[in-house]
Amino acid sequence: MKRLSAFFYVQHLLGIGHLARASRIAAALADDGFDVTVVTGGAPIAGFPGPGVKSVTLPPVTSGDEGFSGLVDLKGKPIDDDFKKRRSEMLLQAFLDCRPDIVIVEAFPFGRRQMRFELLPLIEAIDATSPRPLLVTSVRDILQERVKPGRNEETVDLLNRHFNLVMVHGDPAFATIDKTFPLAEAIRVEVAYTGLVAAPPPIAASECYDVLVSVGGGAAGKNLVRSTLEAARNTDKGWKWCLITGPNLPQDEFDAIAGDATPGLSIFRFRQDFASLLTGARLSVSQAGYNTVCDVLRAGCRSLLVPFAAGGETEQTVRALMLEELGLATVLTEKHLTPEGLAQAIAQALAGPAPSTHRLDLEGARHAAKILRERFKQFRSP
Repeated sequence: MKRLSAFFYVQHLLGIGHLARASRIAAALADDGFDVTVVTGGAPIAGFPGPGVKSVTLPPVTSGDEGFSGLVDLKGKPIDDDFKKRRSEMLLQAFLDCRPDIVIVEAFPFGRRQMRFELLPLIEAIDATSPRPLLVTSVRDILQERVKPGRNEETVDLLNRHFNLVMVHGDPAFATIDKTFPLAEAIRVEVAYTGLVAAPPPIAASECYDVLVSVGGGAAGKNLVRSTLEAARNTDKGWKWCLITGPNLPQDEFDAIAGDATPGLSIFRFRQDFASLLTGARLSVSQAGYNTVCDVLRAGCRSLLVPFAAGGETEQTVRALMLEELGLATVLTEKHLTPEGLAQAIAQALAGPAPSTHRLDLEGARHAAKILRERFKQFRSP
């Protein structure tokens, strides 16, 4: 019997969250017997998209700033029309070479509007293909709410005209898409919830820290890094600290931070065993990105969340406050993030009760594979 083939497009711009979630789903698809091709277009990150899948790498672009206002190459130069044309042609050729049964587009059209120059031609090619692939958008459970007038209407129009499935990576017992997408009722295609896409349960920690601070992809958490350095230096409680800066922090900045570390503070750029470290931590301190929150929920440790809110971003703040309401985290807003404020919030979190027991579905990657297989069968049934 022919193996189903999936063509998975993901574009990470600032951190690595989109790439990490897509990679987990791609791995689950491969484990379920799919032939998977993952197309990436951001800065290369070691270990992603991972083994067991074919990888196509487009000329990389990243965000010019934390507000996602423009696209630049890895040297910081704004990309021009020739650059866009080359990427679009490479993406279309990869699609033609793959001849997939299913095309999964991460975030678009809810997000990644900057990539319309290559995604709209891809969708046109999909519509012109016979037999036509199943077209799926893969989105997290909580979306960015502050959008320009008309964008939500454009999203609904693209979904209803071209897409076959909206695959939401969340547990509807926690958040449904209508909470942050006001036109959800206008979506005529099926919306399916996979559960949260968490990594598998990790092995026990090889090291234990009182305070484990992680800064996701690294480009958007410099104030958290600086506040951690000062808080660790000025807090005389004998805590054992670990700071993970993220892989995107420029090398010269990482070197300066490492050279400024106080005794009792271990600093790393990246830890492959991060999920395991959480199981041995008394407290996790992090932003409130989707993947980090999934790791914290899997570990069941205390959590202090400092949601990313630059450039009008709302998604992390919504997630953090919802988790705080459930007793699964405490929240320190960016505007209150100072060395003193961080040290006080850490002390309060450590003195507070253990997090509540939760029953949130964390098996979203495995469920996504099952949903796609079932929906494709229905899609091709006479």
